[in-house]
Amino acid sequence: MKGAILYGPRDVRFDERESPTIIEPTDAIITLSMSCICGSDLWPYRGLNPTDGPTPMGHEYCGIVEEVGGAVTSIKRGQFVIGSFFASDNTCPHCRAGYQTSCEHMQPVSGAQAPVLRVPLADGTLVPTLEVPSDDLIPSMLALSDVMGTGWFAADAANVKPGGTVVVVGDGAVGLLGVLSAKHMGAERIIVMSRHSARQKLALEFGATDIVTERGDEGVAHIKDLTKGVGADSVLECVGTEESMTQAIRSTRPGGSVGYVGVPHGVSIDGAELFFTHVRLHGGPAPVRRYLPNLIDMVFHDKINPGKVFDLTLPLNQVAEGYRAMDERRAIKTMLRP
Repeated sequence: MKGAILYGPRDVRFDERESPTIIEPTDAIITLSMSCICGSDLWPYRGLNPTDGPTPMGHEYCGIVEEVGGAVTSIKRGQFVIGSFFASDNTCPHCRAGYQTSCEHMQPVSGAQAPVLRVPLADGTLVPTLEVPSDDLIPSMLALSDVMGTGWFAADAANVKPGGTVVVVGDGAVGLLGVLSAKHMGAERIIVMSRHSARQKLALEFGATDIVTERGDEGVAHIKDLTKGVGADSVLECVGTEESMTQAIRSTRPGGSVGYVGVPHGVSIDGAELFFTHVRLHGGPAPVRRYLPNLIDMVFHDKINPGKVFDLTLPLNQVAEGYRAMDERRAIKTMLRP
């Protein structure tokens, strides 16, 4: 079969790859209904996360189960399933505590920018839907595999409460779905830091109340001005740079919380400065598996439509253009048709 392979910085090709097969008895093989490109895929694409040779790309997925290993008991052929970017057994102590991305037997899921995918630890990783969703729901189901679950975790980790004031740092797909998450958690005011009109428009549609275009110290000053010098109750850090993390911490009121989900690159924190802020920090790789049942139910009942973050759809054989469009910020998120 053919799928996306990264050969080096800005060199993604639709090329021959080995078709996935059952390797472990706990595996499942699924035919993908759609796949997509994640913002975190841009780090290796830009050469900032060097890869060791040709690398199959993609970790967001949903589709129909075609085959399961002999030890799989809860997932069956023909089911529509969604899973996380990390496979987990969903039974270890960390999984039971709701942190499946720290599972004692965690395995990365990769190679999803292709027609077919192998998913390890299928019983613990995959969540079947009660029925096969209609075509119009597929984009939202695909978003649940990573960016919606990650945005939800950012809001959860930031302790978003009804009536609270929230700041979202980052206007990519995760930041935008962090807005949607905060809105559904009852936030009264949601301030988004964004410089891009298309993203600002979607943020407002998802529930943002204010837009701040400044960054760094100017951005923090604007947040303080909007909050009468207090700062936000909850801040969602959805980028992963030192500037974004510093901006997030300094925008938070004493006693407030930062939920950070941007994969860190070059981030260091001044311990003494943090000590005197009284700001809580919580984050990491989003435990998407924890949230999947609830988020699936919300999509089926038309309470959320996270699929709106896909603003470019291409056939899988044009995956290189999908990467270019996101790299050049011509697209928020690219969806790929098999």
